[in-house]
Order: sequence, then C-alpha cells, then structure tokens
Amino acid sequence: MAKDVESVAGEGFQTRDYQDPPPAPLFDPEELTKWSFYRAVIAEFVATLLFLYITVLTVIGYKVQTDNTAGGVDCGGVGILGIAWAFGGMIFILVYCTAGISGGHINPAVTFGLLLARKVSLVRAILYMVAQCLGAICGVGFVKAFQSAYYVRYGGGANSLADGYSTGTGLAAEIIGTFVLVYTVFSATDPKRSARDSHVPVLAPLPIGFAVFMVHLATIPITGTGINPARSFGAAVIFNESKPWDDHWIFWVGPFIGAAIAAVYHQFVLRASGSKSLGSFRSAANV
Repeated sequence: MAKDVESVAGEGFQTRDYQDPPPAPLFDPEELTKWSFYRAVIAEFVATLLFLYITVLTVIGYKVQTDNTAGGVDCGGVGILGIAWAFGGMIFILVYCTAGISGGHINPAVTFGLLLARKVSLVRAILYMVAQCLGAICGVGFVKAFQSAYYVRYGGGANSLADGYSTGTGLAAEIIGTFVLVYTVFSATDPKRSARDSHVPVLAPLPIGFAVFMVHLATIPITGTGINPARSFGAAVIFNESKPWDDHWIFWVGPFIGAAIAAVYHQFVLRASGSKSLGSFRSAANV
C-alpha cells in the first residue's frame, strides 16, 4: 500500500513515514482454512479465562477480608485500588502475551470497535466474541469451584447497578469508560503514532492496562465496572441471580456504544480516514 502524502505550504508534497494496513474484508472465507486463525481464537479464549479467574478471585478475596462477620476488618484486603490494579495489570500482561497472536482483544467491545474500523473481518469478530464469552464463563466457573464457600455469599463478582444510581448514570458510566479504553487501544496501536514517536519507546499494552485501571477507579462504585461484555456475561452466567441479569443489558449496550463512538472519533476525526477515502475516490473519478 502506498504511503500517505501530505501537502506542506512552500514545500510541495512530502511522504509520511508510515503505512496504514489495508482494510480487512467484511467476509474472508479463506481465514477459516488457516491454523493461525484458530490459534488466535484459542488465544482469546484462554486470555479471557485467565483474566476473569484472577480478577474475580481478587474481588471475592477482598470482600472476604473486609467482612466483619467473617473475621475481616474494614481496612483489610487490597481495597478498590488493588481491585483496579488487578484488572489493569491483567490486561497489561495478557495483551502483551497475546497481541502477536490474536491482537489481544480480550473484550467484545474492543473487537466490535476494531470491526467498525475495518481492522478485523466479521467472521473473526464473531468467533472472537464467542471465544471471549466462553472463556469468561470458564474463568468465573473456576473461581466458584475453588471458592465455593464464599462465591455466592459475596456476589460472585457479578456486575450490577449500585444502589442510589439511576439506570442512565450506569449506562453513561459504561459508555464513557469503554470509550476511554477503546480510544486508548486505537491510539496505542496506531501506525502513525509508531512512526511519529519512534524516538519514544511506547509499549502498547501499558497504556491499555492503565486505561482499564483508571476506569475501574472511577466506575467501581457505580456499576462495579463492566466495560467488557464478556466479563459481565461470564460472571452473570455463573452467579445466576436476578439483580445482575436485570441490569445486564447495560453492560452490553453501554460498552458497544462507547466502542462505536471511539472508533468513529479516532478513524474519522483524528485520522480523517473518511475524508481520505472520499478524496481518493474523487481523484480517481477525475482521471
């Protein structure tokens, strides 16, 4: 693919030192014949399983250590800060481990945003989401199996709207939180940034993990922080109580809206991909 060209006043045209990858096809049957495709799906399954196992286990452990009736103390455990670190740290680790295999999505909202930006095909996006949800169910299932005495008693790590907050507030928290995450994913993996800031070594999983950490600090008191439909779905399936299911739609609709806004903002406002495509079409029509 040809390098992007920009016009600079007094200097004519200059080539940029980066290349955008070609848009992924919407349907790519050839993917289904490649082992690398199935290896990526397996990587998403395992990564999401590990993510849910470690993070939900951290949540349960914190609640056990702060339960006065079970011998805990009010200031015991890792606290909200520690829970946020668990989520952000695991995303950093797992994205680092799987980015070269599957892209390190570990989140249907991230996959959805990348699908809208034509970074992945529809077939890959669907199978990734299925693998992520199944991995989440298995990960929380392991937590329940290993912590059967505490799992149900302490809420199973399931997401639900906290008392005192309206549905609109919870939905807004999920939209904004997911926007921050998916916007960070786009920015951290942008080939333009890699070329422009080549003198500043930036490890892409690090800002993504920090985005997850910061969003958790802000929204744990409101929704328990979803921003990942697979995380919310896996916990709801295994916990299987009415409150998480009643609020469950928030943890799909909010993240998908946030991901869509982030994709549009990055691709059409910051990168002006739509304008470039339109300009290329006009130039071809005038030849």
